[in-house]
Amino acid sequence: MTQKPLSAETIAIVKATVPALEAHGLDIVHEMYTRMFQNPDIRDLFNQSHHGDAGSQPRALATAILAYAANIENLGALAPAVERIAQKHVGLQILPEHYPHVAEALLGAIAHVLGDAATDEILAAWGEAYWFLANILIAREDHIYRDLASAEGGWNGWRDFVVEEVRHESAIITSFILRPVDGGPVLRHKPGQYLTFWVEIPGHAPLKRNYSISETPNGKSYRISVKREPQGIVSGWLHDAAKPGTVLKVGAPAGEFFMGEHVDRPVILLSGGVGLTPMVAMLETIAAKHKDAAVHYAHGTLDGSTHAMRDHVRALVDSLPNGKATIFYQQPRAEDVQGRDYDVAGLIDADWLLANTPVDDADFYLCGPRPFLRALVSALSLAGVEASRIHYEFFGPADELLAA
Repeated sequence: MTQKPLSAETIAIVKATVPALEAHGLDIVHEMYTRMFQNPDIRDLFNQSHHGDAGSQPRALATAILAYAANIENLGALAPAVERIAQKHVGLQILPEHYPHVAEALLGAIAHVLGDAATDEILAAWGEAYWFLANILIAREDHIYRDLASAEGGWNGWRDFVVEEVRHESAIITSFILRPVDGGPVLRHKPGQYLTFWVEIPGHAPLKRNYSISETPNGKSYRISVKREPQGIVSGWLHDAAKPGTVLKVGAPAGEFFMGEHVDRPVILLSGGVGLTPMVAMLETIAAKHKDAAVHYAHGTLDGSTHAMRDHVRALVDSLPNGKATIFYQQPRAEDVQGRDYDVAGLIDADWLLANTPVDDADFYLCGPRPFLRALVSALSLAGVEASRIHYEFFGPADELLAA
């Protein structure tokens, strides 16, 4: 059912609040999360590592709210962000009954932070605007949930998977091979998508984390490759405690960052650090289904000790008639040999990217830390590469990048 359009009065009022959001948006979001997280059931829906004063999620949401207000007359401009949010919500198992809690917290936060400036008219307008967007998300998420439930090997909610094998890929990255405890098939994910995990560790509230699937779909199992993060509660636990036989609760594959079924143009894969995980899934898929495709994979890491899946990637590239790989070590060790272990000392930068890749006709897939993505996505955009040919993902909310 098509919902009623926003009223002209609501649009005008919401647009008039843009200056207040620019000045106080982050304060509103922090207050909103404080209110929401008083309910443990709502708190446990979220990845808490992205929250708090130093977390990236409050900044991401403040940016998203501002973008919504500024584009409320042109919501088509927000379609990619809406799809990203819907996919994240599905991974986190957000349901329609959770939305009223968010509405109450958001409107309460606006009233608290803006004080007397938050008139009844402003709160009513934002209430209407919130539910307009919420209903769009609820409808899209319902469609995704139904598709997941009806697909072969698909499921909704949390499904138990057992760790079948543990592989140490580098000093900081370990792969885990996961099979469903029920013995059934698993959904064939799109290369680039991730799994969401519900992890219960003694001494902590339930924790949720997303990890990219690092292999091509096979219908039987999934591989994730996890970096041990400094102070990382879940990544540390996986590295130290997860072993063959460990059972994990897993949500179905999700994410709007993936390689399409058809490869009609050259493919450039760019990754930094553990950002290689979705790229390996894409490279395996190209090797299996698109042997003649032109593909160039560039990967950057600190040195040979942190370089994961080196031999596997090399073998995949060697199997492709039109395949090429360029490896960057930021700080090569004495034992790292140029031409054998890596190709270039330093970082993948804009100059190299523009000089060594076909920017006029390639599809670019990027995954890595924020500075890596900010520099390379910006370089491609400024070089005239259409947004439809630039695909990127990184671990955490896409705040600054989406704002740019």
